[in-house]
Amino acid sequence: MLKEFKNFIMTGNVIDFAVAVIMAGAIGLVINGFVADIIMPIVGEFAGGVDFANLKYVLTEASGVEGEAGFVAENAIRWGAWVNTIVNLLIVGFVMFLIVKAYNKTKTPPPPPAPSGPSQEELLADIRDLLKK
Repeated sequence: MLKEFKNFIMTGNVIDFAVAVIMAGAIGLVINGFVADIIMPIVGEFAGGVDFANLKYVLTEASGVEGEAGFVAENAIRWGAWVNTIVNLLIVGFVMFLIVKAYNKTKTPPPPPAPSGPSQEELLADIRDLLKK
């Protein structure tokens, strides 16, 4: 069983998959950094200088002093963080679309099928006809 597992693990497909997962994680970090540090400030500026991450609907205000007895944390719906997540998803999807589109352009198209000549039966019929003459 260990030998079978070793053969499975060492196949090209598993190694290719592992490389793809690691690369996807690295690309995800780059794209998320691009969205958070470059795109969202631009979107916020066009929205009137708003930082979406801080937008929320407070259900219950915080009471007391944090770290002391009786402190109750704020209860809020952080809808701005959710908007950031949606924008992030759209941008990541668009960037992945561009990457796949560029990759597909690098692929060579399959060669056209070879022109088919006459079949063996047609050639034999032609030979027969020539012999009859």
